Amino acid sequence: MNDLLVVIIGLSIILYIFLVLGTARLAIQKNLNSILLSAIAAILPILVIYIFADLENIFSSVGIALLFPIITFFYALTNKGENVDHTLEKSFFKDTVMELTQPFVDLSNTSTALVGLNLSYVLEGLTYFGVVGLLAIFFNEYIKLDDIDAGRMVGVLTAGITIAMLFLGATVDWIGLRKSMLIALSLMLVGRIFLTISPEIGVPGLWGSAHLFSMLGIFGIILGYGIYQPACYAGVKELTDEKTSAMGYAMLYALMNLGGFLPGIISPPVRKSFGITGVFWVYAALTVVGIGAVYFIITKKAMQKAKADLALDSNKPEEVDEMAEMSAKEKLVYYIKNFPLRDLRFLYFVFILIFVQTLFAHNWLTIPQYTSRAFDGFVGDNFEFFVNLNPILIFILTPMVTALTAKRDTYNMMIIGTAVMAAPTFILALGPSFNTLMAYLIIMTIGEAMWQPRFL
Repeated sequence: MNDLLVVIIGLSIILYIFLVLGTARLAIQKNLNSILLSAIAAILPILVIYIFADLENIFSSVGIALLFPIITFFYALTNKGENVDHTLEKSFFKDTVMELTQPFVDLSNTSTALVGLNLSYVLEGLTYFGVVGLLAIFFNEYIKLDDIDAGRMVGVLTAGITIAMLFLGATVDWIGLRKSMLIALSLMLVGRIFLTISPEIGVPGLWGSAHLFSMLGIFGIILGYGIYQPACYAGVKELTDEKTSAMGYAMLYALMNLGGFLPGIISPPVRKSFGITGVFWVYAALTVVGIGAVYFIITKKAMQKAKADLALDSNKPEEVDEMAEMSAKEKLVYYIKNFPLRDLRFLYFVFILIFVQTLFAHNWLTIPQYTSRAFDGFVGDNFEFFVNLNPILIFILTPMVTALTAKRDTYNMMIIGTAVMAAPTFILALGPSFNTLMAYLIIMTIGEAMWQPRFL
């Protein structure tokens, strides 16, 4: 049962967040005492866990703790209250709650094609963060590389994806959303299969055959992701209009972060039973599910209906793709002419942030090895949970920090945010302890929440 402890905790955290946010949203909409109800739902469970929890009765403690948000949620749900327009009264609390919850409300009212895109993106966020968090340890244990060379392989993946996006990002403009996503996911599936089987079909060691097969797998993932990520953002643009585009991107961002947290729940029990390659097989299977989501949900009929509904709602005809009538040669010339890095100011702006992004890379370059080697007990046994805490923290903190700093200058906030994000790295130098690890993760995430949305 202890192997499932992290699963229970992870699912309880997700349920807790949704119950607290659901309570707050319903209370705001029905003009109930939203702050009091939210405080009861949010604070009392934490007190119960803090006072009563230990490894012997953690399951019963979690169950008792969740009773408070469950009761407050159903109270807010069943209370008739007084429906009010929350937009008439601005407040930090109400604005933050509505911004956090709106993407999930919008998801139930959006087009089938956009639902399929978001489902694929959640699965791919889960898979990408799950693989990258284990990749360095995989190269240590299975390919027999030292820490430096294993880190370089992770760097090849992350840097390769960034470069691939620059050159393959226009694929969606050439062949359309559905085809580009299917090709991208198929490339990533082949890459993940090669990566997973590389220890079995090759000889370990630096530049051994296992290493070469694993690099071939990484190359497939790079090519696929270089097409996939830009295609998803282009898909949101294609399936929304000026009024709904912000909603579409917020939905994508929220669901990506939710997906990024899930490996912390899925990976530990699978890894303990079947090893890292067993976890990679699970992610390969999820890639197949993602392909199915695109193939069966983002159909041509669904795309046509989404565009037609969009044109009807906005009372304007569908936009004509200026590249649709171009030949392959003309498309190439157009792409080169409009290549983003031709703008030197934009080029500088992007590359000056590489330094702080390098510090952010601690999450998958060093934190997995650090938490698995330097910690005993729950942290060491379930290190993926802590490696993947950042996405769920970003999901919660970004709207809060954005609301608090909305009137601040964008560039000043980026400077302050990158400084805050970089500073907690030094906390880890104080030595391994649960408190320093959590302080690093939380402060770093606050810094990221200050600058990342402005950069995007």
